[in-house]
Amino acid sequence: MSNRLLGLLAALLPLATLAATAAEPRASARIASPDATIAVEVTTDNEGRASYRVSRAGRPVIADSRLGMLFADAPKFERNLAIVDQRTRSHDEAWELPWGERRHMRDHHNELRVTLAEISGAKRRFDVVFRVFDDGVGFRYDFPDQPGLRRLAISEELTEFVVADAATAWWIPSFEWNREEYLYHRTPIEEVGDAQTPITLRTADGLHLSIHEAALVDYSGMNLTRVDGRKLKAALTPGIGEAKVEVAAPFATPWRTIQIAERAGGLVESGLILNLNAPNALGDVSWIRPMKYVGIWWEMHLDRKTWASGPKHGATTAHAKRHIDFAAANGLGGVLVEGWNLGWDGEWFGNGEDFSFTRAYPDFDLDEVTRYAREKGVMLIGHHETSGNAAHYEQQLDDAFDLYARLGVHAVKTGYVADAGQAKVRDAQGRLRYAWHEGQAMVRHHQTVVDAAARRRIAVNPHEPVKDTGLRRTYPNLITREGARGMEFNAWGNPGNPPEHEATLVYTRLLAGPMDFTPGVFGMDTKSGEPMASTLAKQLALYVVIYSPLQMAADLLEHYEARPEAFQFIRDVPVDWEDTRAVAGEVGEYAVIARRARGGDDWYLGAVTDDSARTVEVPLDFLEPGRRYTAQIYRDGANAGWRDDPHDIVIESRAVGAGDTLSVRLAPAGGQAVRFVAQ
Repeated sequence: MSNRLLGLLAALLPLATLAATAAEPRASARIASPDATIAVEVTTDNEGRASYRVSRAGRPVIADSRLGMLFADAPKFERNLAIVDQRTRSHDEAWELPWGERRHMRDHHNELRVTLAEISGAKRRFDVVFRVFDDGVGFRYDFPDQPGLRRLAISEELTEFVVADAATAWWIPSFEWNREEYLYHRTPIEEVGDAQTPITLRTADGLHLSIHEAALVDYSGMNLTRVDGRKLKAALTPGIGEAKVEVAAPFATPWRTIQIAERAGGLVESGLILNLNAPNALGDVSWIRPMKYVGIWWEMHLDRKTWASGPKHGATTAHAKRHIDFAAANGLGGVLVEGWNLGWDGEWFGNGEDFSFTRAYPDFDLDEVTRYAREKGVMLIGHHETSGNAAHYEQQLDDAFDLYARLGVHAVKTGYVADAGQAKVRDAQGRLRYAWHEGQAMVRHHQTVVDAAARRRIAVNPHEPVKDTGLRRTYPNLITREGARGMEFNAWGNPGNPPEHEATLVYTRLLAGPMDFTPGVFGMDTKSGEPMASTLAKQLALYVVIYSPLQMAADLLEHYEARPEAFQFIRDVPVDWEDTRAVAGEVGEYAVIARRARGGDDWYLGAVTDDSARTVEVPLDFLEPGRRYTAQIYRDGANAGWRDDPHDIVIESRAVGAGDTLSVRLAPAGGQAVRFVAQ
């Protein structure tokens, strides 16, 4: 269907909206997806408790699950409720991502707006809005302007997700000190504790679910607590006051999302999270530049250089120029320099009060480095580590971004290295308070940074961030983020990332959005001396498997210079895509991802596995029919394996077409990367 026709449908369908308004309260309301496969029903029981249920092909997916809200300064929305109005509409729209895993998106859903009102007492009311897609459901609370509810002091949601069938869960703990940087548990759902989202579930009959949220703005992040059996309940991140969330009405919460797919790859291909976010609010964003980059970073994690000043200081003018020369010679767009600014000496971790975001150490000439980079056609990527001291950062924010804008630095990596409850913010009275990283105060802070950066045409890559909820659609300069255990844990982690880590991230964390995982380690060096759970071919495959529009070649430059034949794949692989296919895979076991270069004809394939060697037969039906391609293959050698010989790699070429099948052999913790060059 053409974009023009889809746009016409989007314009006409609201005219055909079906509105059903009940003269008397009703006990239920129902809506189905456009293909009628997924259905949602909202009901109230005899005591006026509201709940919803979700089914797929007539089978329960989410059993009766409560809806409601607790307030710190007003009676709760829990009982005594009735459905007093329900309205439905359909929506079908084509839209385009300025950068991303794919260019063309389709937002096709049916919407049900249910008005719940108290039948006695204050007779307050609120709406619950459901949008039902062919691949899942999103819903949120919408509080209209009304007497007696001008301001919301929310102490907790009563939102539940009661999983209908037995399921395996992949999850990481919430309310812990190290934010999102934990290894994933794989347990029966009955053994889930306090969990962050997204949480991924596979039911006994093979259905895949992901519970998360979309459009987290001016609200606290949602976690999940298992309270009984397979019942998961929303648990909002604490705020800095009595309530977890304080906002003025009218107000709509973030969307609570349930993605549903028959296969694990269906979750990867879903556009539901992005479709539930508002369109681009920045206008022309052609200045945002997806790129690959190198940086002064990995050597600090290996203790070969330091962020702090002294004889091992990494961020020197000469060292930065060395990286700029390498980037220019290899067609890489950027160079990240960490440790250039004053404040890294002493106890910077979790403090941040000594950081200056405009003053450099004496051995780093910021003006000269940026001038040299421009001369070489390379961009310096800025760095702002805050140690979680958001209040201190905001005091310098405008000056820091003005400096970068003047010097032509149009991307910045921010950092919030601090324990979970130790971010520092200021309240409405200007008092210094301590906040959780995903509480409302820090959600507001990150939005302040994104807005300030956008005004200077600067893209932001936050580390130790608030989780991704698809806001990159609304604010495309929020280009990527960390938010999980990245590559640095392989340098000093005890243990490092296990063999299955990346094959788990694909179907868990990466469902939320891009991740700056920082792949491409060729040397396999670790501080502990323990082997890294990867092969060289896997490091190449990660450039396709783990999506980020900013992709770092993270290793030491000398390791790339020693293996130019393998580094060629990093030179070639794009970071911006026309289309993406999750070809094959299972959660935590293996993943095979194919992507087509944006604006081009070449395809790229990445495959990674856990500790099990395996061979995956991959049909090449994603290639253009009738066209021949040269498959440039980077695969594990016969002796490859993370415990045996991680550097054993075979590079070869063969002619293929859409009717062929590629036999992808993967060593333990191995991988394979392929470039399909169109003829």
